This record gives sequence, structure tokens and C-alpha cells, in this order.
Amino acid sequence: MCLLVHELPPLPPASVARCVRCAARIARTTESDANARAWHAACAALILYPFAIALPILRLERLGEARESSVWSGSLGLISEGELAVGLLVFVCSVVVPLLKLGTLVVFLRWPGLLGGAQRARAWRFLELSGRWGMLDVLLVSVLVAWLELGAWVEVRAGPAAAAFGACVVCSLLASAWLDPHALGEDDSLASPS
Repeated sequence: MCLLVHELPPLPPASVARCVRCAARIARTTESDANARAWHAACAALILYPFAIALPILRLERLGEARESSVWSGSLGLISEGELAVGLLVFVCSVVVPLLKLGTLVVFLRWPGLLGGAQRARAWRFLELSGRWGMLDVLLVSVLVAWLELGAWVEVRAGPAAAAFGACVVCSLLASAWLDPHALGEDDSLASPS
């Protein structure tokens, strides 16, 4: 499937619509529950999101002194300590982009009529681009842990937000994967996912 978005006119019974680029059959939303599954996954990600950024994600113990940090407090702490570039990178990649991605998915799935054709295409490109960079925050945490692991000097443990963050990322990826882009042009078919 090439993910080309089509706007389908009403079809006569027993007719089948095909993609003009790849000739794949374009399923009507009523024939598939893909967007309903995408809606549920996006809602699950939105429910998990506040826990993922507010609960402690890392527990650092250095020379007997323990300190816990959430994604939110950690990124703001880096900024306040003068590490502006790293703090902003963590904040944008771990807080802003996931929230924008989930918001875009919700608008696509719940209120598709809010976006015109050009806006819908730009929003779809944003979803595709954000998916490519979606794991950058995990890479940042991995680099931080590898940098801080200095044998017996520092011990790093995952906090409760690690599970919430991982589940939020998985739900977000599933919502993006299950979203049927061919149905985006059918305004009333997406308006009421089951």
C-alpha cells in the first residue's frame, strides 16, 4: 500500500475503488475496523501520556545519594542548570512532539472535517516525519545511562514512568500504523469510531 490519500465519490453497489498509484483496493471504513482500532490506541496513548512524563523515569544513586527525575522535571532541570540545548532537545522530543502527534491523530480520527485537503496532507506528512524521530528520546535516555554508568560510582534504575512511557510509545505507533489514510477523505465515516 502506497498511502496515497484519495477522496472517493459514492460508488454503486458491488463496485470496488482502487488506488491510482498502486492499484490496491481501497476499503471503505465500514468494511474495516482499522480506524476504530487506531482511535482506541490513540486514546490509550493519551491516557498514558501524563503518567509517562510526570512520574519518575530514572532513579540515579551516586555515592549513596539518590535522586529521581521525571521527563518533565528532568528536561526543565537541564534547562535551568544551563544545559539549554540538551534540555530543549529532551523537552521537544519527549514532551512536545508526542503530544502534537497524538493531537493530530485524534483530530484525524474524531474530527476529520476540521482539516481541509491541504491541511490534512501537511498533518499526514507531520505524522510520517514524527514517526521517524519517535524513538529519539529513548536514544537520549540510553546515551545518558551509558554516560552515567561509572561502575560502582553511579547506579541508574528505571522508574515507574519507563513502563508508562514505553506503553505510550507502543500505543502511539499502533495508532499510526492502524490509521487508514485512504479513509481520511471520507468525513462522515471517521467521525464516529466504535
